[in-house]
Amino acid sequence: MKRKREKYQIPYRVNLIFLVVFVLFSVLILRLGLIQIVYGENYSRKVEKAQNATVSTPVPRGKMYDRYNRVIVDNTPLNTITYTRFQGNTTEERLRIAKKLATMIDIPYTTNVIDIPENKKNVDAKNVVKITERDMKDYWITIHPKKAEHKITKTDRKKIQDGRMTDAELYKRQLERISKKDLKSLKDDLEVLAIKRQMEGGYSNTPKIVKSDVTNEQYAVISEHLDELPGVDTTTYWERSYPENSTLRTLLGNVSSANEGLPKEKVQYYLSRGYSRNDQVGTSYLEKQYEAQLRGQKEEVKYVTDKKGSLLNTIQVSKGERGNDLVLTIDMKLQKAVEKQITDQLLAKKQMNGTEFLDRAFVIMMDPHTGEILTMAGKKYTIDKTTGTPKIEDFSLGNISTSYEMGSVVKGATVLAGLDSGAITPNTILVDNPIKIKGTPIKKSAEAVGLGPLNYSSALKYSSNVFMFKTVMAMAGLQYQPNMTLPIKADTFTKLRFYYNQFGLGVSTGIDLDNESIGLQGGNTIAGTALDLGIGQYDTYTPLQIVQYISTIANGGYRIKPQIVKEIRKPTIKTDEIGGTQYSFEPDVLNHITMKEEYIKDIQNAFKRVTQEKGGTGYVAFNTAKYNPAGKSGTAQAYQKNPKGGDPIEVNNSTFVAYAPADKPQIAVAVAVPSAFQPNIPNTITKELARSALDTYFDLKKKGEQEVKNQEEKQKEVIANDVD
Repeated sequence: MKRKREKYQIPYRVNLIFLVVFVLFSVLILRLGLIQIVYGENYSRKVEKAQNATVSTPVPRGKMYDRYNRVIVDNTPLNTITYTRFQGNTTEERLRIAKKLATMIDIPYTTNVIDIPENKKNVDAKNVVKITERDMKDYWITIHPKKAEHKITKTDRKKIQDGRMTDAELYKRQLERISKKDLKSLKDDLEVLAIKRQMEGGYSNTPKIVKSDVTNEQYAVISEHLDELPGVDTTTYWERSYPENSTLRTLLGNVSSANEGLPKEKVQYYLSRGYSRNDQVGTSYLEKQYEAQLRGQKEEVKYVTDKKGSLLNTIQVSKGERGNDLVLTIDMKLQKAVEKQITDQLLAKKQMNGTEFLDRAFVIMMDPHTGEILTMAGKKYTIDKTTGTPKIEDFSLGNISTSYEMGSVVKGATVLAGLDSGAITPNTILVDNPIKIKGTPIKKSAEAVGLGPLNYSSALKYSSNVFMFKTVMAMAGLQYQPNMTLPIKADTFTKLRFYYNQFGLGVSTGIDLDNESIGLQGGNTIAGTALDLGIGQYDTYTPLQIVQYISTIANGGYRIKPQIVKEIRKPTIKTDEIGGTQYSFEPDVLNHITMKEEYIKDIQNAFKRVTQEKGGTGYVAFNTAKYNPAGKSGTAQAYQKNPKGGDPIEVNNSTFVAYAPADKPQIAVAVAVPSAFQPNIPNTITKELARSALDTYFDLKKKGEQEVKNQEEKQKEVIANDVD
């Protein structure tokens, strides 16, 4: 008998599950279709309304240190309120925010449109908002729309309809019809207007400073109400600070404020390198030259807003990092000491007769082997316009940006030019007596009766002008004869300048700073001026050029590029530490002079005689110095405008160059004091400054070596105690 095949049945619960899954899938498909087909365009519009704006938040610039890691330039953090204007923000919304902010912060403002009591006292002028008449009129129209409508006539509207007037012309008429009486009604709204003006400056999607350096209380209150102030943020900006006050201030350079932003003439240059329009950048000298290293990496934050400008979300894109640090070659202790010496000398010498035009002095010190500048001091004497009292200002920049006739300090180069060209030899003897060129006044050395027969070493020791005159004549193929004509051609000027250029005189020194002056060449090639050129009284040079010149002689003939920056260091978050070295600047030899080594040594010996032998022009100032100095003095005739009218007044520029020790030079110094005194009035300012600067250098060096020695001895004691 056959068994019946059992029929397999799906359990009821499984069927129920299948049914539920089917229903759910049907609902999902229906929902997707509804979103895609029915509401798709609506959602697309909402997505399109959301905007992403990436905003860069500033970071501190790199610091600057001296060669011994003393801070020269730092950053001071400021509590800052900013406003970022996104696309879609309305004038009404900004006005609402400005009114709200006015209840939380005080904004100093000023206007000359209406009479108002002095708004804020003891406020830095750069932080005061200047409200213009146009600002007030625009604001008046915003808050009085109905009254503003009445400023437009039916005739005006007719012209608009007929196309005879543009909207811009209509608005201009509307502004012109707003009276001073109308503006006086804004007296109680000026602070709101000042805040609104700050908010509306600059560019969209770029934070604009409303107020910096707000109090901690104001900062906290605004932070608590940010949700009511769309676009407003509480952040930190940094302002450059200078622990050493005005020391080196002109050379360090300036930085634009956040409200100034990028320099107009270089906007595209900076924008192409990732800057924002309101970024702070170096605008001069070291700050400008090393902008790429000092700027840092800004923090980037993405703000997601809707079309109305309401903030939907904030996303951090990247963290910021402050800029790299610069370690300068400057020794700040030496710099400050030398600056004080200049200040004291200027104030003292201004009390003497014949110093009517004395108003500045420069002292620059450089390592002749590396080009590292240890001191670049310059001071300017002025009279305070308010108090009428003397005031001394920093003018370190003048060492590279101003040039003067430097006088006899260049005679070393003249002698070497004569030797190298074959015009004179080591055995040449020339008689120093007053010389007479036909049709010209007598030319002579400082000694009225002459110095007699001299070789070039003695000529440098006694600073003979006549020896240099006859050397220049010999370079032109001439031999002096009383009452002779002087057919010197232009090529003699060219030949002399070729030799001077080898020392850095009349050409760029190579320093990494903008606006370096290379000096001025005399304006003609009249024969007699070639003689003046040979004694430093025709072309002009900067103090930096003459320190490079004396360094070239000191080191045996190598012209070294002056260095103001020693290292670039990585930033560190610890305030009492300095980061690792990223780049070190090495000595850079620009050229070697063409003169023979024995000639250079002879000039070195002659410069030693200047300061160490009786009769030398630097002997009185340096004969007691223990550091074996060598140097050369200089005086150049110049002229100043006569304040009473009439003929210009003759003055003397005073200079001195030196290095020490003479056998193994460690330091070179150049001192320049333009218009130091009038003729026939004794003045030793440059020799005194050169002596005090070198004394200070060797004194600080000795103390530094003693400190190192003491530290080593203490370390040995610690190790010995540990062993015990």
